[in-house]
Amino acid sequence: MSGHLEVGEPVVRAEALHGGITAEMRRLSIGTRDGGTRHLVLRTFVDEEHAEDWLNREAGALTLLAGTGVPTPGLVAVDPTAAHCEYPSLLMTHLAGRTVLDDEGLETRVPLLARQLVAIHALRPAVRPREYVAWTTADTVVVPKGADAAVWAAAIDVIRRPAPPYEGRFLHRDFQPGNVLFDVPPPRSAGTRITGVVDWAAASWGPADLDVAHCSANLALLHGPAWGLRFAEAYEEAGGVLAAAASERLYWRVRDGLAISEDVRLLSQSWREAGRTELTTRAAEERLDAYVTALMHELG
Repeated sequence: MSGHLEVGEPVVRAEALHGGITAEMRRLSIGTRDGGTRHLVLRTFVDEEHAEDWLNREAGALTLLAGTGVPTPGLVAVDPTAAHCEYPSLLMTHLAGRTVLDDEGLETRVPLLARQLVAIHALRPAVRPREYVAWTTADTVVVPKGADAAVWAAAIDVIRRPAPPYEGRFLHRDFQPGNVLFDVPPPRSAGTRITGVVDWAAASWGPADLDVAHCSANLALLHGPAWGLRFAEAYEEAGGVLAAAASERLYWRVRDGLAISEDVRLLSQSWREAGRTELTTRAAEERLDAYVTALMHELG
C-alpha cells in the first residue's frame, strides 16, 4: 500500500486497533513532507477465506457512500487478492472519534445511533448492493446453557417460516456500537456526536428491521435486554419505519438474536479486549437468553 502514499511520506508508526473480529485493524501514522503527521487505517484479513469478496464489497460501499453525508472513511486503496500486500488489505482515511461501549452515557448515545441508522436507510444508491444474506438457520442456533428450552424452541420455529415481505433499504448489516465512532466531550458538557460509521463489508439491500434487529441484539448483550428492546422504539422516534405486523417484527428481531447465539464467545472476547472485562461468555449468554425470552413475550 506504500505506493499510494505521497513521495517522501514514511510510515512512522503502526498502532493496533482493538474490537475487530474478522480482520486486523491498524492505525498508520504517516510523516508528511512539511513535518506533520496524518493518519490512515489499514484493514487486513489474515485468515479469512472470503477476504476478496469482503474487501471488494467494502471498497464498493465506501465509494458509493462518498459525499452522501453519512460519515464514513474515504477509500485510499484496496488489494483484495494480496497482489501487493502480504495479506488481502484495504487502506482508508482515519476518522476522528472512538468506539464507546460503556454503560455511562448510553441514554444519550442510543438516540444518536437510531438517527444515524435512519439516515443510512434513507440512502437510495444508483447501484444497489447485493441482497442480504441470513446469518443463521434453525439448525445451527446454539441454545445457551440453562436457557428455557421451550422458549428457544418457539423462537427457532419463528425463523423456520419464510421471510416476511419487505420494502428494501440500504443496509449497513453490522450496525452496532462497535462500528460507530463518537466524539464524547468531558463530563457535564453537552455535544456528544457521531463522527463515523465503519466496517461496511457486509453492506446489503434488505429490510430496515434487520439492521435494527442487529443493533438491538448487540445493545442487549452489551448493556442489558431492556436496551435491546428500547432501540426499536428509538429508531421509530427518529423517523424510521419498521414492519407493521408484530409477527413480522418478531421474525427479524428473533432471527438476528438467534444468529448472535453462534458468535457469543467471539463477541464477548472482543468486548473484553475493548475494556468490558466483566462481559464473560457466560454473562453474554445469560443476557442473550433474557433478550430472546423478552422478545418472545413482547412480540410472540
